[in-house]
Amino acid sequence: MAKTKPGKKDLDSYSIKGTNKVVRPGDCVLMRPSDSDKPPYVAEIEKLEADHRNNVKVRVRWYYRPEESIGGRRQFHGAKELFLSDHFDVQSAHTIEGKCIVHSFKNYTKLENVGPEDYFCRFEYKAATGGFTPDRVAVYCKCEMPYNPDDLMVQCEGCKDWFHPSCMGMTIDEAKKLEHFLCSDCSSEDETKRPLNSFHVSPPDEAKVKTLYTHLVNFYMILLVISASIVSPS
Repeated sequence: MAKTKPGKKDLDSYSIKGTNKVVRPGDCVLMRPSDSDKPPYVAEIEKLEADHRNNVKVRVRWYYRPEESIGGRRQFHGAKELFLSDHFDVQSAHTIEGKCIVHSFKNYTKLENVGPEDYFCRFEYKAATGGFTPDRVAVYCKCEMPYNPDDLMVQCEGCKDWFHPSCMGMTIDEAKKLEHFLCSDCSSEDETKRPLNSFHVSPPDEAKVKTLYTHLVNFYMILLVISASIVSPS
C-alpha cells in the first residue's frame, strides 16, 4: 500500500540564496530569466510553500514591462515602468535573485533619487487581451501624451498645463533656465504676459557699447565741421 506523501507547509519567509536578504509574501522580487541576455523578471510574492523535501516554491503575480505587453513600449512609458498583470505562476524560490520596490506612480515621482531597485506601476494589465485598468489617464502638452516621469516638463503659469520643451520649440537647457513660463495660447490671450517667457540673459557686451559710442561721437564731430564750412563769415 502506497504511503501518503506528507503535506506541504506555508512559509512566512525565505532567505535568498547567496545574500542576507529575506523575502515575505507581499514583497516584490527580481527573478532570474531563462535567457541570460534579458533583464530579470519582476513579480510580487503571493505565497511561499515548502514540500516534504524542503523544496521551496513561490507563487507569484507577474509584472510586465511595456515591451512585454501586446501594445509594446510607447513614448510616455517610463524606463522603470511596470504593469501589474493578472498572470499568476509558481516558480522555484531558487530563481529569486533579489528584492525590489514597485512604487505607486505618485510616490515614484516624489523620489529624489531613483535606485536600481526602484520601479513604478500605474496600470493593471490583462495578459490575454492586452487591456489596461485604468483605460484612460490624463494627457498633457500640445502632443496630448500621458506624463512620463523621465521627461522634463514645464508648467504654464496661465492654464497650469505641463509642456515638453521640444513641443514648445525650446531646448532642455533653455527650459531649465526659465524663471516663468506661459504657453503660446496663454501668451496670445494676453500680450502683457509675454515678458513672463523669460530666460537668463547675459549683460550687454561692454565692448560693443563703447564702439557704438565712439561712432556717435565721430559722426557728431563730422556734422560740426560740415556746419562750420557752410556758414558764411559775419
